[in-house]
Amino acid sequence: MEPVIRIRNLSKTFGKNGKALHNIDLNVGAGEMVGLIGPSGSGKSTLLRHITGLVRGDQNAGGVQVLGQPMQTDGRLNGNIRQTRARIGYIFQQFNLVNRLSVIENVLTGTLGRIPAWRGTLGYFRDDERALAMESLRRVGMERFAHQRASCLSGGQQQRVAIARALTQQPDVILADEPIASLDPESARCVMDILSDIHQHDGKTVLVTLHQVDYARNYCSRIVALRQGEILFDDKASELTPVLLNQIYGTTSFNEESLPAPRQRLLRPVSGLALGQ
Repeated sequence: MEPVIRIRNLSKTFGKNGKALHNIDLNVGAGEMVGLIGPSGSGKSTLLRHITGLVRGDQNAGGVQVLGQPMQTDGRLNGNIRQTRARIGYIFQQFNLVNRLSVIENVLTGTLGRIPAWRGTLGYFRDDERALAMESLRRVGMERFAHQRASCLSGGQQQRVAIARALTQQPDVILADEPIASLDPESARCVMDILSDIHQHDGKTVLVTLHQVDYARNYCSRIVALRQGEILFDDKASELTPVLLNQIYGTTSFNEESLPAPRQRLLRPVSGLALGQ
């Protein structure tokens, strides 16, 4: 079966800063939840941005395919990238909500990739689209905030709204870039529970970058680790030993006691509408 995400020989150079990515080869299969870890500056976010075409790789330096469609090849974006990008939900670390808009209006922007541009410009959404947005908010437990301004929400609440926006997009692939980096532990667990629920119950492919190794091991069956723009580890979460982690992060802080055993279950059930219904 063709991988959902296929990356071949991808490299990216940022001026005097040198190689951000170096000859990356990576396949992600349908229905996988993969954790992307590594120290700051290792290339995690850069790799995610290449997958969705927000950043172009070096010339004559590989390419990216998503859902069987080329996103970029040798530093050139595919002409039909918008159609494929509409099938990729992207969750940002800083939420990327429009603060002056209501929660429901922010979630409705998830439909923009599949509706006529004039309707999006005028803010005209059909009743079924509004119903889908409300169901997405119910799924992340934010329906009662639908008509509040986004600026009134806490960080954890804003990230849940950002996930609801991605759900409303009805994507086949979800990319989450450090979705819990700025959240308190309880909000972080809630966000990761929701992403895990999307993966487990909807069968969606999820690729999530994380600084927190324990969250990566607890929620992702497969871990990919980057260091200085190269993949140093790509295997089951259970194979990620303290020795390997110390090599990846260049420290001696990881040991058996500090590393919890991975588990594959939700901390709490998350109910709601399945993607695509």
